[in-house]
Amino acid sequence: MSVEGDRETVVRLLAPYPDLSTLGADSAVRLQLEVGGGLRCALSTLAEIGPDGIQLDQTDSILIEGRIGRLLEGIEQLDPERPGWASARALGDALGHLRRPAPPLRLGKGVWEFGKRTYLLGVVNVTPDSFSGDGLGSDPEAALTRARQLIDGGADALDIGGESTRPGHSLISAEEELSRVLPALRLIATELPVPIFVDTSKAEVARAALAAGAAGVNDVWGLRRDPDMARVVAEAGVPVICMHNQIGTEYQDLLGEILAELRESLSVADRSGIAPDQVVLDPGIGFGKLPAQNYEVLRRLVELRLLGRPILVGTSRKSLIGWLLDQRPVDGRLFGTAATVAWAINSGADLVRVHDVAEMRDVARITDELARRTSDP
Repeated sequence: MSVEGDRETVVRLLAPYPDLSTLGADSAVRLQLEVGGGLRCALSTLAEIGPDGIQLDQTDSILIEGRIGRLLEGIEQLDPERPGWASARALGDALGHLRRPAPPLRLGKGVWEFGKRTYLLGVVNVTPDSFSGDGLGSDPEAALTRARQLIDGGADALDIGGESTRPGHSLISAEEELSRVLPALRLIATELPVPIFVDTSKAEVARAALAAGAAGVNDVWGLRRDPDMARVVAEAGVPVICMHNQIGTEYQDLLGEILAELRESLSVADRSGIAPDQVVLDPGIGFGKLPAQNYEVLRRLVELRLLGRPILVGTSRKSLIGWLLDQRPVDGRLFGTAATVAWAINSGADLVRVHDVAEMRDVARITDELARRTSDP
């Protein structure tokens, strides 16, 4: 899908998925195009770009198979004035997103270059009721100590949150959230040279945190709950992590609905003036999903690559791990977390949000070498 261009044609990647570690012009792909109009024209035009196979499915979507390089070459040779060009352009954009790393992210005084290695976001919970057992409550000094440990372990940025999002959590006011977040954030921002994301879905909290030294916002509702959040982010000119979330766990098309809502987050960001290269997408592992659904999202994570944005995955210590490991308690989920982190990186994740940074740094470094060939031969 071309977020900046044609919005009527939606392109989805289908299994079997290509191996990202060896992805190249000769890699075979299967894709589905949901065309908003001019279906027959789109089908005729796409048939000329050199696919190995093309057909309509029972939902009147176009199924297309082929080699990435050949498809892109065919699209480049098309006349942009011909009917069906918009769908071909959307396909070309999607294939480009699949082949290329996400655009660099400006964060604080630095720039994160994706495709070279995985970035680690360390968790600082200033809550009394964190699911992971690391809630620090309203203790700025304890938060600073925790932040130092994370940075020493290799964290590239910190994620500071003052409201628990665990299942069954109690909502708190913006005033209470600020009373937890701001003292810790100010102290950490003053003492440590590390960019900080404020983990909040409230625009009032985000505004105050950014003024206090935060460099970005992590919104678990993806700019779709507080109508002022996108404007606050746009005015500050900072990155935002947009996570998928919903109330309940009912889906007709799990990945299709997640992708649709992430596209809506991108549309909200675009309409509000947030730069396209300042948005990170998170499929929301553990939010509005049953354990089995979370594993399905992880299996199909590569589908998010077609949106052309950095992908963040947060599985650390979560219940999907305990569920599969015979209801393992939180303090026994380290190796399960490591497995999901390695899988996510190999499936296209650019950032991982973790509690055990030092251990996951090792996992990321090894997986990056296997998936991205980070060292010289």
